[in-house]
Amino acid sequence: MKSKALIKHLSDGAIHSGESLATKLGVSRTAVWKQVRKAMDDGVEIQTIRGKGYQMLSSVDLLDRERILAAVAPEHRDAITLQVLDDVGSTNADVGRRMAQGEAGVPVTIADCQTAGRGRRGRVWTSPRGENLYLSMGITLQGGFSRLDGLSLVLGVAVANALEGLGAGGLGLKWPNDIFVSDGKLGGILVELQGELQEGVVQVIAGFGINVHARHLGDVDQPWSSLARAYPAVQWCRNDIAGQLISAVQDALQVFSEEGFPAFRQTWQARDVFDGKMVEARGGGVVGAAAGIDDQGNYLVRVGQEIVPVRAGEISLRMVS
Repeated sequence: MKSKALIKHLSDGAIHSGESLATKLGVSRTAVWKQVRKAMDDGVEIQTIRGKGYQMLSSVDLLDRERILAAVAPEHRDAITLQVLDDVGSTNADVGRRMAQGEAGVPVTIADCQTAGRGRRGRVWTSPRGENLYLSMGITLQGGFSRLDGLSLVLGVAVANALEGLGAGGLGLKWPNDIFVSDGKLGGILVELQGELQEGVVQVIAGFGINVHARHLGDVDQPWSSLARAYPAVQWCRNDIAGQLISAVQDALQVFSEEGFPAFRQTWQARDVFDGKMVEARGGGVVGAAAGIDDQGNYLVRVGQEIVPVRAGEISLRMVS
């Protein structure tokens, strides 16, 4: 028996006896007790009531494959091959494995917890269980590597569109791959090449990490927030967010493949968190005034009378005082 099955039975907030849970789950009462303890160790608040049983005090937001698929727009539902896991090292790595095996459709992996989540430039992506959304998709584009220009920015626009459609407002985008709200970072995007260019086709893996119910993120060294914290009036559901995100990404990729990044430039720039700020390109030795982005997705920095384009790669921007 997995603790997830137990949590599903307790998620109604009612009191359930150990005997009834054991019967429903087909295990012993001792096994039920052990799974209660495991769930509590994972941060789920469960009250033990002597002589009566167990009652869940905390709300839970369980991932459910069928509910995610139901939230995907009908025109995209048949195109994806969705896998929902309790645990995984990295959702990006799992999608990479599936693409290497030639799996049909658009592979999507969502996990409740990552044990080796990765961010940009090799950073660790903190991935606590049951709180946030960890989703990766396989993307195939026709053309050479130049077709990737601005892709991470396009995906940022798609994430913002999806979240705004569910009730988030005032979202900002930080070049090249972060989602922000007023009090900190809400999420990030990791784009990785998959294999080598073959006959004008390029494959990439896009990983999305969105803080949904996050309460503690360990050693994160910058201000951060979550959807639940930034928008407490909205009832956030990871299944709905996942379905909307998949749909928004597929919509954006269709436009991107036909029109390229220029179709997204103005929309991205309207959410630019660096707008009007002084910035420094780490690794690039450039300091100046933020001047938006060009049609290839490069960030533009005004240094004196000169406009200097900054490419993503291993360079990142930060504000300077």
